[in-house]
Amino acid sequence: MTETPTRKPRPRRTFSAFGDVRRMPSEYEIVTHAQNWTLRQNRAATFEQNPSSAANLWFLTYRENSPLKAENWDAYRDPDALTYKAYVNLQAEAEAKVGGVLEAHAEAGADAALDPGSVTLLSLLLTPARYLYHGFQQVEAYIGYMAPSSYITNAAAFSSADFLRRVTTVAYRTRELQINRPDSGIGEAERSRWEEHNGWQPARKAIEYALVSYDWGEAFTALNLVLAPTLEDVLLTQLGQVAKSNNDDLTWLLTSFLAEDARRRGRWSRALADLAVAQRPDNRAVLGKWVGRWAALADDAALGLGRILETAPGSRVRAADVAAHAKTARERYLAGLLDPGAGNGTGQAG
Repeated sequence: MTETPTRKPRPRRTFSAFGDVRRMPSEYEIVTHAQNWTLRQNRAATFEQNPSSAANLWFLTYRENSPLKAENWDAYRDPDALTYKAYVNLQAEAEAKVGGVLEAHAEAGADAALDPGSVTLLSLLLTPARYLYHGFQQVEAYIGYMAPSSYITNAAAFSSADFLRRVTTVAYRTRELQINRPDSGIGEAERSRWEEHNGWQPARKAIEYALVSYDWGEAFTALNLVLAPTLEDVLLTQLGQVAKSNNDDLTWLLTSFLAEDARRRGRWSRALADLAVAQRPDNRAVLGKWVGRWAALADDAALGLGRILETAPGSRVRAADVAAHAKTARERYLAGLLDPGAGNGTGQAG
């Protein structure tokens, strides 16, 4: 009797870094997975030095021992699946739009035609905002540096670059206005307004506290889930609407373009928060505690910025309404995250 030879098992099409997977990883996954060296396998500590060194203890305290935990952070995926190449191409197109409107309005002499009230509003709310945006950029960079997965690191890095883009756009506009409206104080008074104007002090307090929130999870919650969604509603959405009503189309267009970066950050941030809660329901309480703490600071900051909008020449808005609108925007963004019976959030911010 002839025995049938045993067939060799068919080799699986798999990628060892991804475990036992049966599909081809996407380009996004291939260039993103396990790229954070501080999370390498079989490590005794974050860095190759004494585990009790200051740097290793920092990561142990504020990342590994963060109250925000998950079964597998590498299960996270950016909804936009951005790679460096995709991000550069995306923002090249976005910058072409910004450059186009800046050039068109400069050729038309739009700054010289602005009414004095609009110039005053820009000097009080737009041009000093670069200090706040730079603080946002620093916190976002820290989140990426401390993040427990390279998928989170990359998403935060791109958002950090978005904030830098916002800083440079505001700086460019500051210089344009300084040249075209030399008597406005624009280009000279921004720092004093950021440090001393009553309307800016709650926002300055909030971002300075965020800069010393060392736990990566709390820093993420503070900026991406609370402060940015709240204050961007004032500084992008509502400022843009007021500018448009005052025939300042350039400010309206720029805030509209920059809001797209905010919406993209909102998508990946909400997806990350949802994953954390899905993998470990106890994270609802962790996030809820942090959201409550930072929401109070965000609401005070929105009210302060609302007072600037309210007192601007020709303004038709009330500070309380500005703050309420910003709070509603944040609550809509967070809907369903902390209360499982309330439905899902929009994943949008700004």
